[in-house]
Amino acid sequence: MRDLLREIFPSLHEDDIKSQTMGMPGEDIVLSPAARKLIPYSFECKNKERLDLWKSLEQAEDNCGGRAPVLVIKRNRSGVYAVVQLNTFFDLIEEKNGKTKQVQKKDHKRISTANK
Repeated sequence: MRDLLREIFPSLHEDDIKSQTMGMPGEDIVLSPAARKLIPYSFECKNKERLDLWKSLEQAEDNCGGRAPVLVIKRNRSGVYAVVQLNTFFDLIEEKNGKTKQVQKKDHKRISTANK
């Protein structure tokens, strides 16, 4: 994943994106201040056959440091998937279509999931 991010952002240097050693606390992909300006996400990566999704999401949220958490998941003989909050996904769709927000609010609620 580190190499893919560097390929997408060629202006970043090798030291701007580092993989954390397995078992170390915090984010799995460590970004320099320059990289954080371009990549406003925090990555938690899991390569497991059986995954406790909710526990993994909680870990991603606990380690995100105020940035949007992304849980990257993979298992043997499968694709790689990114799990993000639905609002983050909608933000990405808007950005892709040229509709960017003037003000980004932390934990904004676009969709209510409460029962009516």
